[in-house]
Amino acid sequence: MTVTADRLGSLRLELARQGVAGFLVPRADEHQNEYVPASAERLAWLTGFTGSAGLAVVLPDAAAIFVDGRYTLQARNEVDAKLFEQCHITEAPATEWIAANLRPGEILGYDPRLHTMPEIERYAAAAGKAGGNLRSLDRNPLDAVWRDRPAPSPLPAVPHDLRFAGRSSEEKRGGIAASLAAAKTEAVVLTLPDSIAWLLNIRGEDVPYTPLPLCFAVLRADATVTLFIEEGKLPPVTRAFLGPAVAVGRPQDFGAALEALGAGGRRIQADPATASAWIFDRLKAGGAAIAPAPDPCLIPKAAKNETELAGARAAHRRDGVALTRFLAWLAAAAPGGALREIAVSDQLERFRREGEHFRGLSFPTISGAGSNGAIVHYRASEASERALEPGSFYLVDSGAQYLDGTTDVTRTIAIGEPSPEMRDRFTRVLKGHIALASCRFPQGTTGSQLDALARHALWQAGLDYDHGTGHGVGSYLGVHEGPQRISKVASAQPLVPGMIVSDEPGYYRTGAYGIRIENLIAVVPVETEAAERRLYGFETLTLAPIDRNAIAPALMDDAEINWLDTYHARVRETLTPLVDPATAAWLATATGPLG
Repeated sequence: MTVTADRLGSLRLELARQGVAGFLVPRADEHQNEYVPASAERLAWLTGFTGSAGLAVVLPDAAAIFVDGRYTLQARNEVDAKLFEQCHITEAPATEWIAANLRPGEILGYDPRLHTMPEIERYAAAAGKAGGNLRSLDRNPLDAVWRDRPAPSPLPAVPHDLRFAGRSSEEKRGGIAASLAAAKTEAVVLTLPDSIAWLLNIRGEDVPYTPLPLCFAVLRADATVTLFIEEGKLPPVTRAFLGPAVAVGRPQDFGAALEALGAGGRRIQADPATASAWIFDRLKAGGAAIAPAPDPCLIPKAAKNETELAGARAAHRRDGVALTRFLAWLAAAAPGGALREIAVSDQLERFRREGEHFRGLSFPTISGAGSNGAIVHYRASEASERALEPGSFYLVDSGAQYLDGTTDVTRTIAIGEPSPEMRDRFTRVLKGHIALASCRFPQGTTGSQLDALARHALWQAGLDYDHGTGHGVGSYLGVHEGPQRISKVASAQPLVPGMIVSDEPGYYRTGAYGIRIENLIAVVPVETEAAERRLYGFETLTLAPIDRNAIAPALMDDAEINWLDTYHARVRETLTPLVDPATAAWLATATGPLG
């Protein structure tokens, strides 16, 4: 905490030197990535908060950190409340705090590379309400005082083979370029590395857990691309793979290139939801006629082609083998009471590493025993980890990156005998999971329209959970992928065939236990003769037993029991030939009929 206080003091001195009273510190990089390189972990460096979403606002005599419901307990544990007021970002948003704490005449600074235009508009309005002003800063004051800032990754971008991608870069570029030409748009600026990685069929190792090369790109209506990436990131094999239609520029020349791109009032497309304010500033400076529109790679990237779906199924079979071996091992080892969170999650990673095409974890494993399971995005440490004790729940949320797919799965396991309350809550979560997995819905349905299905059984008992029910998942890309999602938050994006989303309702009793059951599911067409509209449903991709010992069968109806028994039969039939005899014997018992 002393280190944090010193850093906060140093930042305030630098703000005074730059002539501003305050500064916005988002958990973001220049690309709005979820997982950012170590050199962009500014919020963690300043506050100690290590979650994947948040914002700090620093003023001369006050500071606050804003996190969502996933991270309230984590922020309480990691951030010094004497230095930073801790706020729920939706219940007490940063805009209200700024309006209440910025003094008349004061200037609140921001780094335009780290915020989108809609964010800046909200913060400017809040500063104006306080009688102050918002100012774009050329030099990030936090970077000026971060003396030991890590260097960027030197690892290269590599080709992503067509046998995994399913479509060539030329085909992808041609399709999007045709839409640009039809809209009489000269070019589109791409700022999301996962969009560029998908478009060019390349991958990298510049950020943790997601195989991304950090870069920007401009795709023109003639299907040519200029890729802005650090020198040395493109070895000869990758440069040859990209082909002559892809030119390469230096990142330091990107600003000038944006200004030149829009010269003469040319129509240039950019996504205000994902591109930074700096991008729009440069385009405006060059005289561009800006066409605000969603990143054109988002939908074709999200709607997986048949090769990608086949790869996802294969990856989940391999992942299911690792998970089943792990659960069998845990069933044998946990009753002794000697297992602890870190060792258990390390064992799961070891099983995964034996799988073909494994490239790493897709996010930091959440390994929470007992009350730690109630912290939605808990990260075990030597100081916080607990033993897996009899009469408790153990929650493990984990995933892997394989060349042919990305996985994400959560299982909650009863260690010994759970209490009647624990069984009740587990079963209500399971009922919600089944309701979503088994639903059918007409074309045009959004995830927000389905969200209540997963919550219904909990709502009937006056219970709920403070996170979304489902997020999109990439194909050897981000484990959290938009624009598809299943959430209370309204969404205009329909679910379309090929999209992969998670199905992960939960329940969390602070200080006691947490429950979450998560499978990945793919949107697929459903053929029904009597249907008057085109129907879609879900194919469950994840293959791993759900703990029957935690279920209260009396709470389930016949259809729900049949769903679970059918799912378990599929898990058993698919994985038994792929595991050792001892694991197969455990699996036979774990997936037996509930009735």
